[in-house]
Amino acid sequence: MKSKINLYLIEFAINSLLRQKFKNIFILMVLIFLTSLLASIFFISNSIKHELNSTLRTLPQITIQKLKAGRHYDMNLSDVDEILNIAGVSDAIPRVWGYYYFANMGTNFSIIGIDEFENQYKQTLVKATKTNDFTKALDENSMIVGEGVKKALEENYYKEYFNFIKPDGTFKKVNIGGVFKASTNLESNDTILLPKQIALEIFGMEEDKITDIVVKVANPEEIPTVASKIQIIFPDARVITNKDLEISYQNIFDYKSGIFLALFVVSIFTFFIIVYDKASGMSSEEKREIGVLKALGWKIEDVLKEKFYESFIISFLGYIIGILTALSFVYIFNAPLLNNIFTGYSELKTDFELPFIIDYNTLFLIFFLTVPIYIASTIIPSWRSATIETDKVLR
Repeated sequence: MKSKINLYLIEFAINSLLRQKFKNIFILMVLIFLTSLLASIFFISNSIKHELNSTLRTLPQITIQKLKAGRHYDMNLSDVDEILNIAGVSDAIPRVWGYYYFANMGTNFSIIGIDEFENQYKQTLVKATKTNDFTKALDENSMIVGEGVKKALEENYYKEYFNFIKPDGTFKKVNIGGVFKASTNLESNDTILLPKQIALEIFGMEEDKITDIVVKVANPEEIPTVASKIQIIFPDARVITNKDLEISYQNIFDYKSGIFLALFVVSIFTFFIIVYDKASGMSSEEKREIGVLKALGWKIEDVLKEKFYESFIISFLGYIIGILTALSFVYIFNAPLLNNIFTGYSELKTDFELPFIIDYNTLFLIFFLTVPIYIASTIIPSWRSATIETDKVLR
């Protein structure tokens, strides 16, 4: 079977590109920039969406928080027993947690107090306590920290222990007993796991007080009903279901996505301006080249094939390099500047790495938004010039 690919035409196309190398290098650079920008936007969006969805799956079914003067307030440990008596509730877990401001780096750590012998409200805590042997944490006065916390403490010379400042101004020295990593960086990066007794001491809370209560419901379909019953028993409390949290997270993500959508539209608009400018006409030098080729006996289809090879080489090269640049920018350098649009730039957060998520539909979408359109913008004006009589083109 005879090959339909004409190697001589490909060689001629490459030489034609090299004859106008400065112009074609500029076009290639623009294509690489636009492709890498588009791909980076999609890669960051996909990775953060995956991270958020993974985090949402670990959230409690129902969370009860006491409010006083519109602010989160401590609950009584005895409130747990009332909730356990509600039909449909399979478990109610009292939580002690909060934020600790680390002034040296201007960042907040999330502190979670856990009791080894009580049920944990998510698998991440179960795994962390088993992996790091949490049984002696209280006796050894130690804690388990996320990777981001470990890095932040080491940068401030806290390699073996950390001195917490309690509300009364005294210090509480706690040893670093281990490092854990959850399935998502958002969940674990800034987290410190402490024995509940030590966490209460650091927060200055009484032993019979808790931060909130996490409720597990045997039948997920009954979550709204159970939440309504809890609200009746505790009218001054805020009852939050996992559906409420999902909507809240999604609203934040949609807001951030709007900013990325604006960047996407600007990129596409710029690309189409370039394409429109190219499709609107050819330079006199390019027209003269087509006229010379026709004078030498080239057919119209030969001219169009050669132009196809030219445009395909430059656009496909721009696409490949653009995708590789975006992959390096997002997943090796963690997308500086662009990443901050989604996660927000603040000293009050610890960094996290974007999970490597490749969506092949995204790659196909970017390909069809760049390569075929650029080829069409080259073929159409070439066809117009090739169909004109040779002597008119040369004049």
